[in-house]
Amino acid sequence: MRQAPIARVAPGACPLCRAASPQPLLSIDGRDYWRCVSCAIRFLEPAQHPSPEAEFADYLQHENDPDDARYRLFLSKITAPLLARLAPASCGLDYGCGPGPALPVMLRDAGHTVALYDPFFHPGREPLARTYDFVTCTEAAEHFHRPAEEFDRLMSLVRPGGWLAIMTCFQTDDALFAGWHYRRDPTHVVFYREETMRSLAAAHGWSCEIPAKDVALMRRGRH
Repeated sequence: MRQAPIARVAPGACPLCRAASPQPLLSIDGRDYWRCVSCAIRFLEPAQHPSPEAEFADYLQHENDPDDARYRLFLSKITAPLLARLAPASCGLDYGCGPGPALPVMLRDAGHTVALYDPFFHPGREPLARTYDFVTCTEAAEHFHRPAEEFDRLMSLVRPGGWLAIMTCFQTDDALFAGWHYRRDPTHVVFYREETMRSLAAAHGWSCEIPAKDVALMRRGRH
């Protein structure tokens, strides 16, 4: 694994909080990474993002079987704390649900209604024209090429008093970034920290809880 200083010109602004002048992080195997000192994300040079065709080919290799007990256990990190906070028969949206939407099956089993949206596998935009008691985004936020726009959309889909539930592997140590398995996935282009989620929520006037590792529950105010 070859590392070198970044020689490219910095992107004009952070792709999440839009703060100016991101700082260089690392260049690894020809991929350049930056960090934002304001919201603490680490992100891939936008010019090096994978093409939609490459992304789709990679996603087809994912195995997200709703009947897989181990996968359900993995998802319980987000479903357990979310379900504890939802009113009965709530209405939600799974954003970035992928080809095998196991999370909606678990939430429906608990008595909730869940719509689906995914730009590759469930691209119909009708679900984006409504608002919901909760929106989930599980193992999808790290794929966002334009995270500021995506989070603006996600938050606009949540009704007052509702929840936005995010699960993504939080980045913690720059010294380990080069060998981190999450970074090595070619479709992962932005990496968040707990402090990122808290600052994102605060910027919109929302509350934020971290009930489990790699899970953030943001709540919109009631007004």
